Amino acid sequence: MKKPVKKNQLNSDLIKITEAKHHDPFSVLGLHTNNSKTTITAYLPNAETVSIAGQKVAMQRIAGSDFFQTDNIPKGLERYYQFEITDKSGHYFKQYDPYSFGTQLPEFDQHLFDEGKHWHIYKKLGAHLHNVEGVEGVLFSVWAPNAGRVSVVNEFNNWDGRCYPMRSLGGSGIWEIFIPGLTTGCLYKFEILNRDTQQIGVKTDPYGQQFEFRPQTASRVVNEEQYKWQDKEWIDRRTSHNWLNEAMSIYEVHLGSWKRDELGNFLSYRELAHQLVEYVEYLGFTHIELLPITEHPLDASWGYQTTGYFAPSSRHGDADDFRYFMDYCHQHNIGVILDWVPAHFPKDDFALARFDGSSLYEHEDPRKGEHRDWGTLIYNYDRNEVKNFLLSSAYFWIEEFHIDGLRVDAVASMLYLDYSREENDWLPNMYGGNENLEAIDFLRELNTITHEQHPGTVVIAEESTSWPQVTRPTWTGGLGFSMKWNMGWMHDMLSYMQQDPVHRRHHHDQLTFGMLYAFTENFVLPFSHDEVVHGKGSMLSKMPGDDWQKFANLRLLYTFMFTYPGKKLLFMGCEFAQGTEWNFNQALDWYVLDYSFHKGMLTLVKDLNKMYVKHPALFQHDFDNQGFEWIDCHDMEQSIISYARKTKNETLIVILNFTPVPRENYRIGVPEPGSYIEIFNSDSEYYAGSNTGNGQVFTEETPWMNQDQSINITIPPLAGIVLKR
Repeated sequence: MKKPVKKNQLNSDLIKITEAKHHDPFSVLGLHTNNSKTTITAYLPNAETVSIAGQKVAMQRIAGSDFFQTDNIPKGLERYYQFEITDKSGHYFKQYDPYSFGTQLPEFDQHLFDEGKHWHIYKKLGAHLHNVEGVEGVLFSVWAPNAGRVSVVNEFNNWDGRCYPMRSLGGSGIWEIFIPGLTTGCLYKFEILNRDTQQIGVKTDPYGQQFEFRPQTASRVVNEEQYKWQDKEWIDRRTSHNWLNEAMSIYEVHLGSWKRDELGNFLSYRELAHQLVEYVEYLGFTHIELLPITEHPLDASWGYQTTGYFAPSSRHGDADDFRYFMDYCHQHNIGVILDWVPAHFPKDDFALARFDGSSLYEHEDPRKGEHRDWGTLIYNYDRNEVKNFLLSSAYFWIEEFHIDGLRVDAVASMLYLDYSREENDWLPNMYGGNENLEAIDFLRELNTITHEQHPGTVVIAEESTSWPQVTRPTWTGGLGFSMKWNMGWMHDMLSYMQQDPVHRRHHHDQLTFGMLYAFTENFVLPFSHDEVVHGKGSMLSKMPGDDWQKFANLRLLYTFMFTYPGKKLLFMGCEFAQGTEWNFNQALDWYVLDYSFHKGMLTLVKDLNKMYVKHPALFQHDFDNQGFEWIDCHDMEQSIISYARKTKNETLIVILNFTPVPRENYRIGVPEPGSYIEIFNSDSEYYAGSNTGNGQVFTEETPWMNQDQSINITIPPLAGIVLKR
């Protein structure tokens, strides 16, 4: 039985290695020459015997320890030598000495990272398959500037932090080690010694590109060059894509609860590719927006408390499975937008929180570094390396997974230092204001590099305040986003629609107010997941009246959205009027499609999408006033509005009746003489409506509403109609 080692038998460096407290193990382990004496030193806690491969003389164990040494260095020893090891269970194997390899991360990469300008840092930090002069293995690198020691712990060293302590690269704060023999699929973490408290933390890789299935949290080495993309045609077309003037109808999806298999398990990315794409194609949406599929430990966070900023969630498969999903969407002409969360991150001990024992990614002061409402931490946007981490994450999803755009979550919380804070719980900026200057600079840089480096992609802000120029260029003082969610319009419309129709005439301004600011930003009209959770009820349950009126109201609301200026977004389940709130923990209530009202709603959304993408008048001038003109916005007594959507070559007339009373012989002015045909009616029998409508109508030379011509029509109850000359 081995005697316990006596510290006086070992020098101080070896003692620190055994205690896993040495900041520079490469200065001790491996081959070193001192006073003309050359020795090889290895620390192998699980070894029984060790020798240099190809040599008959065994290395000597330092008495009572797990150190093996030899000064019998053979002539012609290979630069990267191997050990022959018999472990304590009698198993024999060979392995290269990791401490025979020099620094692998070039100084140029370290310098770019230090400046916050290394968009591809995800190819350097983390764990990557690596080859050093023919020796295959994995290169591990991690930024932990305040650590006393960092080790790779994995399956092959029994998660023992003494085995693979890493090399510090000095001022960059990066630690690295090349471990030969490891390959794809290897699970690993980083064990980090707190320099001040001497406490040890075990962390997942911030740059990890795949993780274990929750609740396990280890990172997994991946092969980044394996997948063969088939979507070149889509990517080439995207580069010259003018999204400003083209149709964009977005289906927002939480992959974990859209559908599940017969046993209630998650569908794989490949299953989702085929089933979801077929469904989205049928409905006519142009884009899918995914609630965050960046890796996260808690299902109930819906992905908004992210721990893996470079990894698609393992709930649905591996990274190449997600590439397949993206590829399949693009081959079927469907774009994909990823919900992305740079505003905050969770406090989980295994992830970014106090990563190296210090507030590394977050602000130290909780008045700037903690979201009280959400129980999460806020990034320190003033730190170059943190900013680089987030920017390279955005770059990663667009470049490595061909994502077509990012929806940036909780932008308002980033812009304001006093966001959702008590009066004495925030710190003003250097000018005494409440603007988060560092976050503003970060967002501008995000939008600048994304649009410059990946033309045709979009970056969409979820921003709920009146912050100016969110979607205006950075060189004019704007934030540079492509688009912004129109939260004001959404709140006004839901508030209005929840009114009993008899009272709506008193709230008519909620229908019309949005046009006062409709073209100040590039807006997306969102009926998102946020509106159907936390006791808010489903979209259907918000509507007043009996069942017929509820469905008619919802059909009317969707008709308004699809004909109003702005790109469209609808959360899953809303397209068939699910009756219950969204539950992230189960599939949607697909069974309701057996009922005519729900089936009619699905058909309505399909036909709205079909009409929307077919008629440029409905999308070509979404962001300027050339494409919209009020016909009548003043008929509050009857709760009717009418407007024209137009291009140079096309004009569509939209009339919306927000009461359950059919309006016969209703006259509206039109810009051109001739006949008008009803191309859409939300009251159609195909949608389970009452089928009140017009067919074809002819203009009369009766001036009306400042027009020389007018038409006399019937407006169905709680319905919208669209006419085309």
